[in-house]
Amino acid sequence: MNSARVKEFYYLMKLGREFELRAKEEYMKGNIAGFLHLDIGQEAVSVGSMKAFMKGDVFTHYREHVLAIARGMDPKAVMAELFGKREGVSKGKGGSMHLFEPKLGFYGGDAIVGGHLPIAVGCAYARKMEGENAGVFAIFGDGASNSGAFFESINIASAWKLPIIFFLENNYYAIGTHISWVSPFTELYNKVKNYMPAVRINGMDVCEVYEEVMRAKNYIENGLGPYFIEAECYRYEGHSMSDSGKYRSQEEIEIFKSKDPIENLKKRALSENLVEKSFFEETDRKVQNEIEEAVSFAQNAGEPEISELYEDLFCKECSNVVS
Repeated sequence: MNSARVKEFYYLMKLGREFELRAKEEYMKGNIAGFLHLDIGQEAVSVGSMKAFMKGDVFTHYREHVLAIARGMDPKAVMAELFGKREGVSKGKGGSMHLFEPKLGFYGGDAIVGGHLPIAVGCAYARKMEGENAGVFAIFGDGASNSGAFFESINIASAWKLPIIFFLENNYYAIGTHISWVSPFTELYNKVKNYMPAVRINGMDVCEVYEEVMRAKNYIENGLGPYFIEAECYRYEGHSMSDSGKYRSQEEIEIFKSKDPIENLKKRALSENLVEKSFFEETDRKVQNEIEEAVSFAQNAGEPEISELYEDLFCKECSNVVS
C-alpha cells in the first residue's frame, strides 16, 4: 500500500458512501422511485475490485452504484439515472438496478439473481475465441451461489478454461435469509475449489480486495482458466429500501461497523504516515461538493420523451432478424 493508492481508494470509497447516503435521502423525499439497493458498508469490494480490473468486461448484480462510479461513470449521470432523467447513464429508463455503459465495458445490473452469470461466461467464451486475454469479471451475492445458473456457469467456465473471475460478495444475507439457513457451509468458496483456484478474503479491506483481484486477473490473462474469489463483507442497510432489516441484531451490525472499510483505511494510513490528516479533510469536502453537484444535475435534468418508450427495444444492427 502506498500513498497514491490510499488516496485513490479513500476518495472513491468516500464518494461511494456519500452517494449512497444521499440516494437514500432522495428516495425518502420521493425523488427516486422503484427499487433502491444500497452498497453502504461494502465499498471496499466495489472500489478494490474495479480499480484492479481496469481492462475487460464487467457484469454485475443490481447493487451496483458504487461499482459503476469506481469503474469510471460520472456520479452526475448515475444520480440522474436514479432520478429517471434522460441525462442518466441509461437514459432514465433503467433506474437504480440497470446502470449500463458499453464504453466502460460495464454491463449492469441484472435484476434476476445469478442471471448475469451465464451471460458473463458467454462473453468470456467470445473473448477466448477471438484471442483476447482481457477477460471478464462477474460479481454476485451469496444468494446467487445456490442457483442453477451459478453451477452451470462455473462448470462450463472450468471445462473450457475461460478467462473469467467469479467474485462472490458474501454479506451473509440473501434479502433476509441468512446463508446458514440455505447452505450446508458458510465458507462458500468450498463450492468451487474442485473446479478452479478458489480463495476467501476479507472484503472489508480494500487493499486485500485489490491485491487478490490483481492476482486473479494475471491468472486468467495467462490463459489458465477461471478464478474464484469469495469476499466476506457486510451491508449496513437492509436488502433494499423496502427492507427494514429487523432480522439482524444491532449487536451484529455494530460488530461489522467496527470493521468499516473507510475508517479503517484512514486509521491505517495515518498510523503508517502514508497520508497527511489534511488530505482526508480536504477529500471529505470535495466529495460533499461533488454529491451536491450530482443531485443538482439530476434535479435539473430533463424528463425522457414519451417516444423514448419505443427506442432501444431491439439491437439496430440485428434489425434484419426481427420480423
